[in-house]
Amino acid sequence: MSIPAIDLMTTLRSGHATSPRLTWYGPDSERVELSGRVLDNWVAKTSNLLQDELDAEPGMRLGLDLPAHWKSLIWALAAWQLGMETVLDGREADLIVTDNPEKVDGKYDAVIAVALPALAMRWPGDLPAGVIDYAAEVRSHGDVFMAHADPSAAACAVVAGDGRRHTHESLITGFAASHEEGVRLLVPAAEGLEPALANSLGAWQSGGSVVLAHTDVALSDKLLAAERIHGQ
Repeated sequence: MSIPAIDLMTTLRSGHATSPRLTWYGPDSERVELSGRVLDNWVAKTSNLLQDELDAEPGMRLGLDLPAHWKSLIWALAAWQLGMETVLDGREADLIVTDNPEKVDGKYDAVIAVALPALAMRWPGDLPAGVIDYAAEVRSHGDVFMAHADPSAAACAVVAGDGRRHTHESLITGFAASHEEGVRLLVPAAEGLEPALANSLGAWQSGGSVVLAHTDVALSDKLLAAERIHGQ
């Protein structure tokens, strides 16, 4: 069964294969640009890591203990493609992804540490016993994702901050923000992960693209003009 997240990834890797879909501005002059094909590649590898290495299945809950960041969007898309529920508010989850593994509190089937710098090939330093290093592991996984089990469109995909539960079937129509066709959308990371996810989904669904900017990045007129962002 196809669900909106799967259809979205198909569109990104085919209809927008070579044009920018996600651009990240981070600290220390960091800029990362992902085309539709490259974005899909990262999502596929992450979905395969979840499925093949961590035995993730549709209906399982993935805690996202991450800031608004391009890697956070990758993880959410990977989970939704698998038919998992993303947990954004610290509620109980089966697996957890975090940029602060030493402070994880609770019992999880797996803890995955995500190093946020774009060029990080592994976690900088030692990890607690049993914690999986995302940067070191993800590149060995396949570029194409093939689900082992069909996801349920009626299962929960995310619980929003207002308590509303959004199913996979309603992820685009209910959770995603509405944006005009072909928008080049500025998404300030300071607004938080949930708005970043909702706005990015809406922009991609409308054939647009996203510029996600870290709190420390000055949104100068020069930057906005270079990224073709107008009227925001």
